[in-house]
Amino acid sequence: MVKNRGRQRRPILAPTGVGLQRIARQMLPFYKAVACNRKYAAAWSRAVVSADLDAMSKLLHKVSPVLGKQGLGTNAIGYFISFTIRKSSYSNGVTIPPGTVQFKFETEVHRGMARAFLPLYRKLAYNRSFANRLACAIRRHDKSLAIALIRSVVRSSALKSVHIDDTGFGLIFKFPFSKYPYQNLLFLELEP
Repeated sequence: MVKNRGRQRRPILAPTGVGLQRIARQMLPFYKAVACNRKYAAAWSRAVVSADLDAMSKLLHKVSPVLGKQGLGTNAIGYFISFTIRKSSYSNGVTIPPGTVQFKFETEVHRGMARAFLPLYRKLAYNRSFANRLACAIRRHDKSLAIALIRSVVRSSALKSVHIDDTGFGLIFKFPFSKYPYQNLLFLELEP
């Protein structure tokens, strides 16, 4: 038996199809509200920019009481909603890349993004086979398959790139009416 003499490597956790489905199902009512209700989306943007977690929590609760009980965070340029699945913590949200700008979150960009990626979240939520294939591609580091699966349902010209890592994905959007790129991220949070 050979002993590992260096630091112990922690196993990298990766998403499962069931986990992706659960997150997508819970996020759908929120993303639908953002895409379809300008007033709701504007109130959300104001709460993000002012880092008002109470207002954000109330807005989430309006569209989904379950979602309103999840962990929530903001940095005034985006937000993340946390989910605990089998003792693992996942995050999903939208943000401008840090270091780009401060106290900015554009309602129309957020709405355009939500409209663009709603088909992905619907497919993840209601198609077990698709969710399993995407999760498996992420676990196997098959970036080309994972990107192809995502791009097969997110067909917006504003989608500039798709990034896959060990724990999830990032969709980078750039709309012509905004100076800033925005990211939709879904990833497994790794403990230090």
